[in-house]
Amino acid sequence: MAVASGPPSRPISPIRLAVCVSGGGTSLQNLLDRVAAGALDARIVQVVASRPGIAAIEKAERAGLSVAIADASSRKADVDAFSASVFDPIRASGADLVLLAGFLALVRIPEDFRGRVVNIHPGLIPSFCGRGFYGERVHQAALDYGVKVSGCTVHFASDEYDEGPIILQKVVPVLEDDDARALAARVFAAEREALPEAVALYAAGRLSIEGRRVRIAPPQSG
Repeated sequence: MAVASGPPSRPISPIRLAVCVSGGGTSLQNLLDRVAAGALDARIVQVVASRPGIAAIEKAERAGLSVAIADASSRKADVDAFSASVFDPIRASGADLVLLAGFLALVRIPEDFRGRVVNIHPGLIPSFCGRGFYGERVHQAALDYGVKVSGCTVHFASDEYDEGPIILQKVVPVLEDDDARALAARVFAAEREALPEAVALYAAGRLSIEGRRVRIAPPQSG
């Protein structure tokens, strides 16, 4: 049975998360650590990898998580088939929210997951984002342009790269002696705070989408 789309109007405790990964799984590990420490009221019920053989799969399996591997053979030829191979196991898991945590593949979001898929990007959207902007490419582009600040963006995902309404952004300074690796480390420190914060806001029922804007309601008193 399809679940209603969009952010919840009431709190979810604990929120059930699906995490989509493409690489080392550092964001996945950060979420696991925060859940284990009691800092994030959540359960990770499904991990989906965009391809086999990545380190994130080892992290997920070591934590005893259910892992599905998307149909990489259809990734470029058939976006709908690839997207189905991503969302079918997520739907079966009963996840409330899907996190694209370093997930580098383009997906088409099913109607029952609209407003329930969140992406984190290592830059301040709308700068240095879109197709081809991922990992250290984002940070090198920021340095090449000469920006004085960078950061990360958490947003609701759409069917295009790095689009969709912005939930929150965190800013870090760009230092005179930065290279892409140094800037990446500073931005990732911000990502470690931003993604769990966005999950908590969603789980608390404090987010609503109005066009391109995400409204954040004040916390409930009492």
